Amino acid sequence: MNDMNKAKLDYYIELVEEQLKKFTASKPELQGEVVKAMEYSLLAGGKRLRPILVMEFARMCGEKKPEKYIAAACSVELIHTYSLIHDDLPCMDNDDYRRGKPSCHKAFGEDIALLAGDALNSMAFEVISDAAMAGDIPPERAIMLVSVLSKAIGSDGMIGGQVIDLKTEGKDIDLETLNVLQTCKTGALIEAACVMGAVLAGSFEAIPFAADYAKALGRAFQIVDDILDVTGTFDELGKPIGSDEEQHKNTYVTLLGLERSQSIAKQLTVEALGHLRYFEEHEFLSQLTEELLTRRS
Repeated sequence: MNDMNKAKLDYYIELVEEQLKKFTASKPELQGEVVKAMEYSLLAGGKRLRPILVMEFARMCGEKKPEKYIAAACSVELIHTYSLIHDDLPCMDNDDYRRGKPSCHKAFGEDIALLAGDALNSMAFEVISDAAMAGDIPPERAIMLVSVLSKAIGSDGMIGGQVIDLKTEGKDIDLETLNVLQTCKTGALIEAACVMGAVLAGSFEAIPFAADYAKALGRAFQIVDDILDVTGTFDELGKPIGSDEEQHKNTYVTLLGLERSQSIAKQLTVEALGHLRYFEEHEFLSQLTEELLTRRS
């Protein structure tokens, strides 16, 4: 990534970090523990890819000041963080570490972690509705945002993917089933972020192109995740390596092998880059897409 686009990425990340801090700034005495747990997980780091996608698609779709939608963009990060908290719980993947720190349930207990995830989930829709009530987002666009985001995390989206993941642990599945699993579990929220950017800009004709890009990116992103679970280190990923194999999870690497998985991730990245040609001034996102293929965390 060239220096100009690296500076833009840093700017986006800074915007996101500052907004996330605002969400949990108030900690009422009686229920402050759950807000602390929300903050603990929200501010634990991460690529902040999803809110960046929201703002960048808004910009590519004609919005000259995408940062004015930073709160709505961060609604997707609230959902992503809630999913990570719940994903780590003993009843799910039972992971002790996330982003180099003890998982939320290890730091605050399983009960508070569960509630923190629930609170982040509801906060995402509160953020969007508040923006509409304040006049920052036209009401009809806010309704579309709620629709896109809620469908992405429901039984046909992220939660559905989690169910398939749990039900297929230790079982042999085919590539088609794995694609459905990961399209729901990982891809749906990435697709929602891209589509939400087009919605915020009022560029409804661009939605299919944003969705097609996201579908290819989401699958490539997950394949790289699967590869890193085999080839990465704890220091790079901030969590134990090889946990997928220990839990007998179906991944692209277990099903296809390392080399074929790498090849498919490259193909999908090329496909994603092709969909970006619909948009003017797509250089930043093209470079970011290429870097996600070779990331080490």
